[in-house]
Amino acid sequence: MIEFSNVTAFQQQTRVLNRFSLTISEGERVAILGPNGAGKSTLLKLISREIYPVDQEGSALKLFGCERVNLWQLRSQIGFISQDLQDDYTPYTRALEVVISGFFGAIGMHGHLQPSPEQVEHARDMLRSVDMEGMEDRMFQRLSTGQKRRLLLARALVHGPRALILDEPANGLDMGSSLTMLSLLRRFCGAGRSMIITTHHIDEIIPEIDRVVLIKAGELVADGPKSEVLTSQHLSELYQADLQISQQDGWYRCWHG
Repeated sequence: MIEFSNVTAFQQQTRVLNRFSLTISEGERVAILGPNGAGKSTLLKLISREIYPVDQEGSALKLFGCERVNLWQLRSQIGFISQDLQDDYTPYTRALEVVISGFFGAIGMHGHLQPSPEQVEHARDMLRSVDMEGMEDRMFQRLSTGQKRRLLLARALVHGPRALILDEPANGLDMGSSLTMLSLLRRFCGAGRSMIITTHHIDEIIPEIDRVVLIKAGELVADGPKSEVLTSQHLSELYQADLQISQQDGWYRCWHG
């Protein structure tokens, strides 16, 4: 599904990834874990084509087997959720309009975008699926952070994508909102779809995630089955701290040793 081969990428004038390689197959559910500044968000921006890699010999970035990607097709195949996307919506966008805008790959609705009655009804169904029924006319600014994140999830799912990619999905949420969001993500995994989550909190790694990738300073430092990668040794080295890891019913917890 996604293949990074010796990819180098910059954010403004800073080189974030240097000759980075990673392959994720369709159907996999992967968590990418690392400290702030490790390059997690840059990876997702490369996938969504918000930024592009350096054009150099021996380097390639392929999505679904292709280096050249039709952005409209990409948006229907992969649903994206990020803090940047949340920040891009204007305060007066109605909740239903946020979901409908996913059909057009737009940020909000504009005069030239005319959804069909079927699209409007499907958007209402998606609101119900994220427990926001009856809130279709609520302005974006009137929603809590947790509600905004669930609304973006409905927007991402409106196409029935093959994969869902989330940049720190529970970041900034209170405990109740975080648990609700993670529960919705577990429901998505139940349909057998692909998922990629970036985070630096292991308690956001839902039990359905079966592979974990650790990155630091733009380099891959560990990659493999969750049980083999989420260890006290690996995470202590990743975060340069004495960390202890425990696991219960597929959920992992971390504390300072």
